[in-house]
Amino acid sequence: MKPPLFRYQAPRTLKEAVVALASDPDAMVLAGGQSLLPAMNFRLANPSLLVDIQHVAELKGIAIEGGQIIVKAMTRHRELELDERVRAANPLLNEAMAHVAHIPIRNRGTVVGSLCHADGAAEVPLVLVLLGGSVLVEGPAGRREIAADEFFRFHLTTTRRRDEIAFEARFPVLRADSGSAFDEVTRRHGDYAIAGVGAVVRMNADGRTSEVRLAACGVTSRPIRLPEAEKLLTGTALSEADLKAAGRAAAEAVTAPDDMHASNAYRRRAVATLVRRMAAKAVTRARERIGR
Repeated sequence: MKPPLFRYQAPRTLKEAVVALASDPDAMVLAGGQSLLPAMNFRLANPSLLVDIQHVAELKGIAIEGGQIIVKAMTRHRELELDERVRAANPLLNEAMAHVAHIPIRNRGTVVGSLCHADGAAEVPLVLVLLGGSVLVEGPAGRREIAADEFFRFHLTTTRRRDEIAFEARFPVLRADSGSAFDEVTRRHGDYAIAGVGAVVRMNADGRTSEVRLAACGVTSRPIRLPEAEKLLTGTALSEADLKAAGRAAAEAVTAPDDMHASNAYRRRAVATLVRRMAAKAVTRARERIGR
């Protein structure tokens, strides 16, 4: 399998990259290439120009400031997974990164690239939605920040315009009174999720939850929050009955049809189980963080 013919540019600044991308309506951005290059080999993508941003120094690195973990466009999955500053600021990111494909792919693939690829079963988009993060893009018309709940439109489709480059993602730091958890069901380790669930739970002094955030991937055409399940767990001590009710509510959000990997019914059961487990684990971790 070989890709179709294409032209290639390797700009050294973000502005040069934006100009190059805008110069050709069939141009595409190349970052890690772990999704784009296989798509080109299968002729599912046919760009006439690749704009390779790996040499743009301003698109590299991770920073933590203003309550945000700022991940630049050329940050690899493995960098984020192993960064101890990130682990201290929000361990959910490290936990989720360990589920992304395999280490060789995490060594090349980029965090922001995964967000832009927007696979409905991928882990990184789920984390952005769960935490209420955002993606910053730049194009000929200037810069803008797109909130996570507005960024993902459909499977492999975002609200980023064709002539815009996503140059960083922002993930909120986890509050000191909160805990988090993530897990997924896959056929094999490293596969895309049949169903994945992340949870962030904030605790009150009385041992009840003051905020519950739940999100799922692999169960609809994009990563989604689970608002009905969140409502059922907010303000509770997360009894077994509460958790079961939340699991049933989360299962109702599953719209993925039967496919070669799993049936709709299986995904519904998987989501219900994961919601119960991840919410309970997040509460345990929240109590550990606040010393209760």
